Amino acid sequence: MAISRFCLLLLLVFSILNCTTICAQTPTDSVKATVRQVFFAMLEADGDLLQDCFTENAIMQTITTNAVGKLVVRTDSVSGFVKQISNIPKGLADERIQFEIVKVDGPLAIVWTPYQFFRSGQFSHCGVNSFQLVRNGDKWRIQYLIDTRRKTNCLY
Repeated sequence: MAISRFCLLLLLVFSILNCTTICAQTPTDSVKATVRQVFFAMLEADGDLLQDCFTENAIMQTITTNAVGKLVVRTDSVSGFVKQISNIPKGLADERIQFEIVKVDGPLAIVWTPYQFFRSGQFSHCGVNSFQLVRNGDKWRIQYLIDTRRKTNCLY
């Protein structure tokens, strides 16, 4: 009987320690959760979920080259992006990321994510996303997003 109580007590202690490690969400975890939500919303074609990831005055930009090879920084509206995602079939926009850098200082966070983008399961392009997030109340939201896009020399 004493061994059973000891085993039960030991199991309880390990469960509490394990939950403390797993259940406690760090600022880095919650920043990553917001970024993951962007790509889940894209895959699910869920505009409302996507809109929830951004601040009201967020900025989105893309660095590309034009037809003559000149570098171009294009600014897009978040509302246009949300509308575009809302109107595509579920599963069309599949952006696969890796978290390379996540830094947090109080209400400011930066995230660097190399990615590969697949359209209907077919490779389209790759690049890097650079996010600037702010914590307003209980949620991290994206204030600034800039990315690169290319078809070759993908990082992963």
